[in-house]
Amino acid sequence: MIMLIAGLALWTLAHYFKRLAPERRAALGEPGKLVATIGIVAGLILMIMGYRAAEFIPIWQPPAFMVHVNNTLMLLALWTFGSSAAKGAKVWPATRIRHPQLTGFKIWAFAHLLVNGDLASILLFGGLLGWAVGSVILINRAEPDWTAPAPAGTAPRVRLAVITLVLFALIASVHIWLGVWPFPA
Repeated sequence: MIMLIAGLALWTLAHYFKRLAPERRAALGEPGKLVATIGIVAGLILMIMGYRAAEFIPIWQPPAFMVHVNNTLMLLALWTFGSSAAKGAKVWPATRIRHPQLTGFKIWAFAHLLVNGDLASILLFGGLLGWAVGSVILINRAEPDWTAPAPAGTAPRVRLAVITLVLFALIASVHIWLGVWPFPA
């Protein structure tokens, strides 16, 4: 668990560095981006290794129907995350919410909390959910003004729907390959 917690801490600190210590980050210039990137990648590696190595300590038993809720939320998370990807005009909900990528990430983390009741999962997904909430708060404090983008037409929405479904199938395939069945039994 120590590796998992260290990875979460490193991930969070590397992401928050620019917001919590802007003068120090600015003083590093371009090499500061490399330092932050190394911290983020190292944190991700530690989280993965720590999660995979963690002892299974059950905290609660998720009900079976939560798999359906998780999968529905995963589709929403992928759609929300990708809604800001269109160039120029954006797809809903990026036209209504300021941080669609962080919101999609929060939905992903929350969905995984619903179907994983062990301590390592609660630490990992709860920690990442907390990081995303904190990121939104820090960004909004640093940059309080926001103007909603114009809504996109039909073509970007159709593209996003296809991309969302393809990514969902790819993520489900990776879960199956890793030995985690993501569908109801």
